[in-house]
Amino acid sequence: MDKYGRTYHFPFSPGTTSDDKIMKGWQGILEKELVITEKLDGENTCLKSSGVYARSHAAPTRNPWAANMWEIWNMVNPSLGELEIFGENLYGIHSIEYTRLQAYFYVFAIRDGDRWLSWDEVKFYAAMLDLPTVPVLEINHFTEAELIKKIDQGMEQESQLGGECEGFVVRTTEGFSVDRFKHHVLKYVRQNHVKTDEHWTKNWKRARLWFPTAL
Repeated sequence: MDKYGRTYHFPFSPGTTSDDKIMKGWQGILEKELVITEKLDGENTCLKSSGVYARSHAAPTRNPWAANMWEIWNMVNPSLGELEIFGENLYGIHSIEYTRLQAYFYVFAIRDGDRWLSWDEVKFYAAMLDLPTVPVLEINHFTEAELIKKIDQGMEQESQLGGECEGFVVRTTEGFSVDRFKHHVLKYVRQNHVKTDEHWTKNWKRARLWFPTAL
């Protein structure tokens, strides 16, 4: 199957570049219930029965910062079947060093053949595989003004994992076919995020996990 679909930006997303796609007339998504999830600063990674894949699905990834993903894959592979689990691999620090990181892989989407699963299904399978999902800001129906206000308020806060918030991904809670991806998933990204993330692989560092102190 193909890699994760290209996510279009909201027109009001400040972190766009000349290469990015912007969804004009995006308001059709407001007809559906939406889930706003935090966009984490990691490597888009896919777990499927044939291995671990990063940006390219031409061959499994063997990058040193993906070594942890093979450990996860060994644990979950017997249960994957046809499912493709997409998430952020945060093992290597990109431009944001999270201070409350409790796992190295956070699930944000699951594909089953030519269908992207609903958010409830994503949570179900992630829990079954003992994998966390990306932080959720809110699940609701929104008007245009309400959605923009909610994202602006979220950007004023730090990441739920500690540190700067890179942005948000907004998707419909319902499932949808692969060819309808751009009509169901949009993103908002902070300004200048690309400039600080260009060369993180040259001298990459492993992120540290945070273990909250028991009360």
